Amino acid sequence: MHIAICGGGVIGSALAYELTARGERVTLIERWRIAGAASGKSGGFLARDWCDGTPLQTLAEVSFDRHQEWADRLDNPYGYRRVATYSAAMSARRTLPPRGDRDAAAWLADEAVNRQRLGTQATTAQLDPAQFTTALAERAARDGARIRIGAVAGLSTDAAGNAATGVVLEDGDRIDADAVVLALGPWSLLAATWVPLPPVYGLKGHSIILRPRKTLPAEAIFAEFEDRDGDVLTPEIVPRADGTLYVCGLSGADAMPVDPARVGPEPGGAEKLIDVTTRLVPSLEGAEVIARQACYRPVTADGLPLIGPVPGLGNVHVATGHPVWGMLNAPGTATALADLILTGASPEIDLSPFAPSRMRPLDPAELELG
Repeated sequence: MHIAICGGGVIGSALAYELTARGERVTLIERWRIAGAASGKSGGFLARDWCDGTPLQTLAEVSFDRHQEWADRLDNPYGYRRVATYSAAMSARRTLPPRGDRDAAAWLADEAVNRQRLGTQATTAQLDPAQFTTALAERAARDGARIRIGAVAGLSTDAAGNAATGVVLEDGDRIDADAVVLALGPWSLLAATWVPLPPVYGLKGHSIILRPRKTLPAEAIFAEFEDRDGDVLTPEIVPRADGTLYVCGLSGADAMPVDPARVGPEPGGAEKLIDVTTRLVPSLEGAEVIARQACYRPVTADGLPLIGPVPGLGNVHVATGHPVWGMLNAPGTATALADLILTGASPEIDLSPFAPSRMRPLDPAELELG
């Protein structure tokens, strides 16, 4: 079977890796570059039990465990490691009452309170998302997958319109396929003009990457920071295995452009994150800023991903809308979708809560892009 996967983010790359490992023929189609959008700019934080009690629980548990398996199998070229995780709170306008364990995460500012353990090395981990996504795509290519750079313009179908026969690119090229997977992240909005898909929205966020002068511990911080105006930011501070430090937690308002290469930070976004970060971690004052960046995470109306067959097109599947848990849930999504495509069932993970048919398709008149 030949499967065409549209989208070279972590979901598409993970699926390409899983399918080629099973001996299937794969073409991975990416408009710009592998890991060029959110999959290259996320935090790479993983949690096994933070989705407990939700429809995502089994997907998260399977995915978290599989991350360890994949890191061992791939010789971990992307900094996967287990971490301890803590909360913290700080205000620039008032003194917060001391709460929590002040000895936890000792590298935080003395004024940071509410230091409580949110996860242990048994339940939380991290990786470099760009390196992870690239490693998956490269291994898939080594195992026979073809990577094609080009923008998808639509699908070709059989005479009855009940099944896809391939993918049509904007340059006029056509890639024949026995099955098609749409893993386009928030740009699934474009695919909703070709096939009946529920709307997927792009939620913009800013992030920075710093290089501290001293290596920080393997501890992730989820903080609340109140600025002088009383606004509360929720920065996520994640030291990485390569010695760098990733920080996100500031939203953006720009409309999502059609071309992911045009996505960038808004004026003042990176500077605000740098200011908040150095207040929470004073030792970072003057640290080298490696990246000022922004991305759009894919979100659905009910907050759950779309994973499964597109209504009316039995050999076309979609995998998107994972919000903040795309990096975590990529392995489980890839495993379940590969099972579904090849055998017609997903025995390990119940995909019914994520069925695209649960929501009405997007009306193309609603489509708004920058």
